[in-house]
Amino acid sequence: MTNASFSGLKALFINCTLKSTAQGDSHTETLMKESIAIMEENGVHVDYLRAADHQIAFGIQPDMREEGADQDAWPEVFWPKVRDANILVIGTPIWLGEESSICRVIIERLYAHSAQKNDKGQYIYYGKTGGCVVTGNEDGIKHVAMTCQYAMAHIGYTIPPQADCGWIGEAGPGPSYGDKMDDGSRAGFDNDFTKTNLRIMTWNLMHVAKMIADAGGIPAEGNTA
Repeated sequence: MTNASFSGLKALFINCTLKSTAQGDSHTETLMKESIAIMEENGVHVDYLRAADHQIAFGIQPDMREEGADQDAWPEVFWPKVRDANILVIGTPIWLGEESSICRVIIERLYAHSAQKNDKGQYIYYGKTGGCVVTGNEDGIKHVAMTCQYAMAHIGYTIPPQADCGWIGEAGPGPSYGDKMDDGSRAGFDNDFTKTNLRIMTWNLMHVAKMIADAGGIPAEGNTA
């Protein structure tokens, strides 16, 4: 363990499962909670949002109600937490080899703010770090992480080393992460690869976020628009 204090940092975890809370447990949430626990144990203030519980309009404007949408939870529910968080972790299941449709909506809504500036004149996401958690029953953890983290990096997030983790079971129908098995164990909980990558992702997100915060952000030299 380290004596580093991460108090003062804020993290936001957005779960992009296709299921609302009323529809049942989320395997992606189960894995995300392990990262959340590490952050909270080390003084990070963590917020968690399950996107399917909210009416988020699709589009690439900050408030899609101004573009004709009847409802849009993004401006009041999501954006203030995204704006204030030092760390953003996107969690998504894999469907047909890709991130969920809700995950794409979240990425597009992040993009909606990408022309806004911080108080240094940099794009708004400068100085924030980003990571990705992936679950599923088919191949594609690295592909999905690549897609999500490229999008985050492109709009200004700093992606630390090894800032993604995930778990996939056997290809095809079968248990998902955290499902109770016949012997009483939980699927994926004993997977050393997943546990190691989750730990590394979480600590690297905290380390880099703290380094940036302690430095007063990323220097605004040559990168203001």
